[in-house]
Amino acid sequence: MPDPHRILFLPGAGGRGAFWQPVAERLTFPCDPVLLDWPGLGDVPSDPDVNGLDDLVSRVLERLDGPADLVAQSMGGVVAIRAALERPDMIRRLVLTATSGGIDTSPFRAQDWRPEYRREFPQAASWILEHRSDLSDRIRTIGSPTLLMWGDADPISPVAIGEYLAQLLPNARLVVIRGGAHALARDQAGEVAAHIAAHLGPDPAR
Repeated sequence: MPDPHRILFLPGAGGRGAFWQPVAERLTFPCDPVLLDWPGLGDVPSDPDVNGLDDLVSRVLERLDGPADLVAQSMGGVVAIRAALERPDMIRRLVLTATSGGIDTSPFRAQDWRPEYRREFPQAASWILEHRSDLSDRIRTIGSPTLLMWGDADPISPVAIGEYLAQLLPNARLVVIRGGAHALARDQAGEVAAHIAAHLGPDPAR
């Protein structure tokens, strides 16, 4: 039996890798799932070595001892995109759900998540509220096969953002989950896991 390949699960600004647990436990093919937390975000305890998105990207890259898949939610998708840009040789495949992907979302009338986030997590690191980026031009260089999953009831990351990322990424496929909100990966884990398994699972051609 071949060695299971590593899958790093990246949460959003909520910070808890356990967000992905309902999906990870439904993957039945041989894999090594690693659910990462983001220090200082949500209610995750802070770490003096984590002071911005660059540090989260470094955390991901440090966990790569060989090619791996990245599965990312929301803000974690920006980290995944950054990791794929910095170490394309180490990122086998990508799964991005309900994320900005590091593009300017203002043309898509996306709902601002920051006020509610600050109310829910008043102790979270302030840098997450200040981060802005536009990686549109660089995203076009990512060749990793990418699965994009969006919910059609998500005001924070509307489907139009997924459609735009599908145009930018040269090897991407978009799946729209009916009734899916921003936390579709948690709330509709069975359907999401099935799509992820089809994208990441064993394939004799690989």
